[in-house]
Amino acid sequence: MKSRTLFALAAIAGLVFATALQAQVNDSTKQLSHDIFKQLVEINTTDSVGSTTVAADAMAKRLLDAGFPASDVQVLGPNDRKGNLVARMRGTGAMKPLLFICHLDVVEARRADWSMDPFQLIEKDGYFYGRGTGDIKDGDTFLVTTFIRLQQEHYQPDRDLILALTADEEGGASNGVAWLIKNHRDLIEAEYVINPDAGDFELDNGKHLLVGIQASEKLYQDFDLKVTNPGGHSSLPTSENAIYQLAQGLTRLEKYQFPFELNAVTREYFSREADIVGGQTGADMKGILQTPPDAAAVARLSAIPYYNSRIRTTCVATRLDGGHANNALPGMAHANVNCRILPGHAPDEIQTTLVKVLDDSRIAVTHAPGLASSGIPNPPSPLRPDLMAALQKVSNEMWPGIPIVPVMDAGASDGAISRAAGLPTYGLPGLFMDVDDDRSHGRDERVRVASFYDGVDFYYRLVKALSSAQ
Repeated sequence: MKSRTLFALAAIAGLVFATALQAQVNDSTKQLSHDIFKQLVEINTTDSVGSTTVAADAMAKRLLDAGFPASDVQVLGPNDRKGNLVARMRGTGAMKPLLFICHLDVVEARRADWSMDPFQLIEKDGYFYGRGTGDIKDGDTFLVTTFIRLQQEHYQPDRDLILALTADEEGGASNGVAWLIKNHRDLIEAEYVINPDAGDFELDNGKHLLVGIQASEKLYQDFDLKVTNPGGHSSLPTSENAIYQLAQGLTRLEKYQFPFELNAVTREYFSREADIVGGQTGADMKGILQTPPDAAAVARLSAIPYYNSRIRTTCVATRLDGGHANNALPGMAHANVNCRILPGHAPDEIQTTLVKVLDDSRIAVTHAPGLASSGIPNPPSPLRPDLMAALQKVSNEMWPGIPIVPVMDAGASDGAISRAAGLPTYGLPGLFMDVDDDRSHGRDERVRVASFYDGVDFYYRLVKALSSAQ
């Protein structure tokens, strides 16, 4: 994914939160995690010219050097560039296995667009810079470092711990989670899944705001809109103009709003978020929880893009082209409409709505090929008491007083694929990201150095909390 989404939390800027404890990471662990992070960032894993296999092999070697048996560390995939690492730490078997997934691939990054080399890890002014630092080679590092530390300690969990670092979450035709589920499900079968590439740990001007656990995400689906007609000479305009016809339909779509809707996760999210935000926005969050919902409250929250995306399906035009020559009537006009669909609704249902809203039989609407998670129903994962208790324990140790809030991401992650396969999945980034400085997918991507080492500590504590006999 990782669009660690921006919160409109100015209302809480004046609140005083407890200061986070310093990460309990010794010098050797800091060096280990830094070296892993640097190695991963400096391996190009873009779809165009990179290789996740190189990164997977590098992490496999680190696990083997730490003492993992060769039989429990595998790199496998559909071709030589799209390898996935699957490793297993054997437990007592008292509990069912726990799976950790995180993708190795990154979005494209051109040197000309950056102020520095995107494929070099650079530490500067309290930040780590480089492509993938926030999406999501930080998460890969947390997991590999944790597995190595536990192996070196001869730790025996009460369940098998499975690590899967995968290909093509950001794009490409070889999504690793989907490939493993289809071809090697036995290697990754688990009671549930933790994914660092989702959720929201929010930071505002150095203040820890909240620990957001992602238990649900919207369904990603692109639709292709197309108008065709005979065209002709531009000196002889007719009533049949593909550009006008498509534009008129898109204007109708622009004005349409899908219905307001809450699910178990978003209802709990707004319930907890209301007191954190406070003011009119907090009151509106309480208003939408009423039966029936307060219409004025719904309208005000709908005007805030962050919250609007969490209370309804959204569809928006993202690409447009048409015609073939400056002196010819357009015989074709085409647009892509990107939809983020609330759980419980199918793409076919949304397609039917689009056809109705466009209100023009000349506009053909079809499903567009896209991400591996496109069109896959992914119901919300139940908020497991054991997971929530472990998360609360670790959060209280590291960031006392910071609230834990369940969230539904508006973006897409590999969690959609694992949920659709019957594996409850939870997003926990472990790293606090500045709410106004999320550079994932963008120029000069970066994360705070202090937050990175907090993430190293967080995942070590969390994995032990989830795999130690209580």
